[in-house]
Amino acid sequence: QVQLVESGGGLVQAGGSLRLSCVASGNIFSINAMGWYRQAPGKQRELVADITSGGIGNYADSVKGRFTISRDNAKNTVYLQMNSLKPEDTAVYYCKAGVTHVARSRTDYWGQGTQVTVSS
Repeated sequence: QVQLVESGGGLVQAGGSLRLSCVASGNIFSINAMGWYRQAPGKQRELVADITSGGIGNYADSVKGRFTISRDNAKNTVYLQMNSLKPEDTAVYYCKAGVTHVARSRTDYWGQGTQVTVSS
């Protein structure tokens, strides 16, 4: 079993910044891709950014140039630096990790989510 714990969400004014963190622990041999998703009320969950095990990031058009995804493989941690926040960024943010277990099976895991609220 693997647990993903997000932190860093909160309430900020438009134009402000937040840094989200997600730490994975448990039955982990290695972690493949990691990503951040978000879900706003009345909308479907959408990909915000993901990152390969080698550190190559990919971003949704709506956040490109404002958000930066990074990871620390030694700490099993992925980060999302969010700058120039807009009210449209308000959502629950979830991290996801593709995990290879010690026995070499593979499973995707989701965190519990952290609320980000951007006021006008």
